[in-house]
Amino acid sequence: MTVSVGFAMAVTIAVYVSGGVSGGHINPAVSLAMCVTGRLKWTKLPIYILAQFLGAFIGAAAVFGIYYNAFMEYSDGKLEVTGPNATAQIFATYPAPYLSLVNGFADQVMSTAVLLLAIFAIFDTKNNSVPKGLEPIAIGLLIIVLTCSLGMNSGCAMNPARDLGPRLFTAIAGWGMEVFTAGNNWWWVPIVAPLLGGVLGAMIYVIFIEIHHSDPQSGEDKDVHTKYELTNMA
Repeated sequence: MTVSVGFAMAVTIAVYVSGGVSGGHINPAVSLAMCVTGRLKWTKLPIYILAQFLGAFIGAAAVFGIYYNAFMEYSDGKLEVTGPNATAQIFATYPAPYLSLVNGFADQVMSTAVLLLAIFAIFDTKNNSVPKGLEPIAIGLLIIVLTCSLGMNSGCAMNPARDLGPRLFTAIAGWGMEVFTAGNNWWWVPIVAPLLGGVLGAMIYVIFIEIHHSDPQSGEDKDVHTKYELTNMA
């Protein structure tokens, strides 16, 4: 529960901090879904993804630095990926022993699809949208729901940047290349599956909900880019 709430509130604060400049995506799966649905220019996508991965990498470095003594005490100076004293899972997701790659891939597609479907609903002013300024809190509550209900299999990454960035850091910081081979070469699943799941969730919302809204009343803004505050701030 501590991880679920801490993770969710961190996302909430990050959206509040960066929303006015970039829209507060902080997730390549969100940015890609926005591009696919015409809410973000494709030319911005590489910049967004680079910034998201860089931020996750620096965040992992900060955690390691702040808790360095704790890491050394707990693991007796040995940074391990697997075993009883493993600490790599603090930074990136790894599958439970029973989880297959296929099941894990489906897990990540579904969780990220639900994430994007709900985000589109939260920012849709023609739906029962959240009052302006409270959207990040709604997103935080959404992430608590997802991590509590879908986190058991593999930690519920739902974000390629927050998984690969810290994984790269651990590879450099002393855990070694085992971070890429552990879990039957799991590392690529939380990158590819969330990207596919995000697009799937966004398209489900657009096809089954958004296009069925009634026409806007006179005086309402018809520009799709102003409809979603998440991208209007981008």
